[in-house]
Amino acid sequence: MTKQATDYLVIGSGAVGLAFVDTLLDEAPNAHITIVDRHGKPGGHWNDAYSFVALHQPSSFYGVNSLPLGSDRKDVMGVNKGFFELASGPEVSGYFERVMHQKLLPSGRVNYHPMSDYVGEGRFVSLLSGAATEVEVRRRVVDASYFGTQVPSTRKPKYSVAEGVRVVPPNALPDLWQQPAALPRHFAIVGAGKTAMDVGVWLLQCGAHPDGISWVVPRDSWLINRQCVQPGLEFFKEVIGGQADQMEAFAAASSVDDLYARLEACDQMLRIDPEQQPSMFHYATISKAEVALLRQIRQVIRKGHVQAIEAQGLTLDGGFEAMPAETLYIDCTASAVEQRPPQPIFQDHKMVLQLVRAPQPTFSAALIAYVEAHFEGDARKNQLCMPVPFPTNLAGYLGSTAVSMMNQVSWSQDEALRAWVRNSRLDGFGKVMASADKANAEHQAILGRMRSVAKAAMGNVQKLMVTAPVSPAGR
Repeated sequence: MTKQATDYLVIGSGAVGLAFVDTLLDEAPNAHITIVDRHGKPGGHWNDAYSFVALHQPSSFYGVNSLPLGSDRKDVMGVNKGFFELASGPEVSGYFERVMHQKLLPSGRVNYHPMSDYVGEGRFVSLLSGAATEVEVRRRVVDASYFGTQVPSTRKPKYSVAEGVRVVPPNALPDLWQQPAALPRHFAIVGAGKTAMDVGVWLLQCGAHPDGISWVVPRDSWLINRQCVQPGLEFFKEVIGGQADQMEAFAAASSVDDLYARLEACDQMLRIDPEQQPSMFHYATISKAEVALLRQIRQVIRKGHVQAIEAQGLTLDGGFEAMPAETLYIDCTASAVEQRPPQPIFQDHKMVLQLVRAPQPTFSAALIAYVEAHFEGDARKNQLCMPVPFPTNLAGYLGSTAVSMMNQVSWSQDEALRAWVRNSRLDGFGKVMASADKANAEHQAILGRMRSVAKAAMGNVQKLMVTAPVSPAGR
């Protein structure tokens, strides 16, 4: 068995792991880091995703802190027209390869072991040779895989599929041209999350007729309006004004449903079908142009989750739905984030990377690395980095918001940490707020609204968390 030694053993070279390592290298100049990952190249789930996947928030505040992603340009056409660019899946994959090969490995302080499985107790095994390596970890083992991110191509559907029925992940769609004799007469999207929305948009943009698409929607979602998450001073009113609108909605809401109604009224939240009351919120972000496109799909099946796909159609929780012959089913049911309970991030010889600001995993990982490098004692570090629970239902948004706000207050009370956040490439909103024109009456009025309502918003969020009904997470 080969033996090695390192300061930090990081499990996972996806976006979270790389963002952590990138900042730790800069902030802890004597630290040595070993990275282990089952994938053959860095990037985590981006290696497995469908080719037409893209970020759903701007590139300018995604990735690692030290290396920009994209060119800060605005799209001039398509469903993201007028907004800052969204890196495509291939762009993101190439970016993470550059992070590894142009920043991390050239530092001389990073060892990288792709195609290797971490088996615990400081040991990992090569997937290709079976050779085992034991690592002496001087400081911490860092779990950068706790989110458990999944994409359809890496897991089997939970429903049964009859022989002869065609069920594919979204990855297969761009290759349909290679099967001219077997092109489907009808498409059925199974699932209602952001992947399903991406598939619907892709099919329509590639020429599929809306009436040739069925969409199985077990639950409708509230969606973040992408207009409200744009970097740059030109979007000050939409972004910071939108934050003020959100704070006022949090302060005034009488219930969870009332909160979402208020957020929709101030254009912070969107829904695809205005006649349906959403019961899910997972921070999916979308443009109004995408919503308009998806509303063209009229054959929406709302009978719960799929139990089985038969030759004649779908067996769902709420009954059977006949489907046209030769339907191609597109499985979009993978969970983007596994439902795992929050736990302390700093645990003696171990770290478990989680969100400290929702929904920004790479910013969170980078900030955790800064805290690890500059603060003493797990108690203090955990005080600064309370894990933000990922919402599993509508009420979960309250808890995510409350913890994010409490963390932000804690960071603001430490001068050095406050400065790091303000200067971080990954903090898209702080820069917009800091760039407010002191001579601009509208800008100052917006900031005044935020300051005046912040305390009431936090207080009412806490109240709503106590009174909100507890609903099952669902699938």
